[in-house]
Amino acid sequence: MASSDLGYLLLFSISMLVGCFLAGLVPLSVNLNERNLQLTSSLGAGLLVGTALAVIIPEGVSILISTTLQHTHHTDTEEHDDDHGASAYTSSVGTALTCGFIFMLLVDQIGGAHGGHSHAAGVGGFGKKSLSTIIGLVVHAAADGIALGAASLTDKTEVELIIFLAIMLHKAPAAFGLTSFLLHEGADRTSVRKVLIVFSLAAPLMALLTFVALSAMSGGLSEYSTGWVMLFSAGTFLYVSTVHVLPEISHEGSTSEGVIALTEQEISIQKNGARIKWANLAALCCGTFLPVLLNLSHHH
Repeated sequence: MASSDLGYLLLFSISMLVGCFLAGLVPLSVNLNERNLQLTSSLGAGLLVGTALAVIIPEGVSILISTTLQHTHHTDTEEHDDDHGASAYTSSVGTALTCGFIFMLLVDQIGGAHGGHSHAAGVGGFGKKSLSTIIGLVVHAAADGIALGAASLTDKTEVELIIFLAIMLHKAPAAFGLTSFLLHEGADRTSVRKVLIVFSLAAPLMALLTFVALSAMSGGLSEYSTGWVMLFSAGTFLYVSTVHVLPEISHEGSTSEGVIALTEQEISIQKNGARIKWANLAALCCGTFLPVLLNLSHHH
């Protein structure tokens, strides 16, 4: 475990914690322009898509190929093992991406099944709807942390930085939306701050846990697991950006509640055929291409 890798991860984790917490405090003190919040959400959604497609997936595939080649070079039946190795890592890519996507789908469905539209008393003064929203967003945040933790083991600071920016520009509006939603549901400010702390801690803690767990593995298993986990996190990024954020930014209604990404709202938005505003579309495209440009500039 390189101390420099852990140092960068701690720096990004602390920045993520502070940034999300401060963003969540905004609705408790001032009213933010909704148009600016939607533009930020659009840019964040684009960054999630671009980071998954142009950074995390290529990096994860590269790691899997590297570990597969190292394994086949240590065998006698080289031609047969090369074919078997190629088949193994291509299968791993699809499996990891699908698992990440399905994982987030199950999180949404389980949370929605327990939440529904009920405002009956839940736990800690929150209604069932609020609780399901809180649990869903905390799990989402933790899943984002997995990507940062795995990226810390690639020895590529630029990859960590791009993933960090993508998470921050997605999580800051989500933190804002979470506190706005809870205040709208009638929660007291003290309870909202406690929930905000838990939400802000989820991604940094999961990033550190992922880093420690992968570092504890030995040799090739650690490298293979790092690549697989990165691809898994790419699947979660693609799910969150396409299923949650994109339907919301095409909606004319309230961003603060929409960032929470309630499944029923998203389905109704898609059925109504709402289109993304040009300003939001421009922000989305810029966010998607930004990781691509950063990658190109680094390689050149």
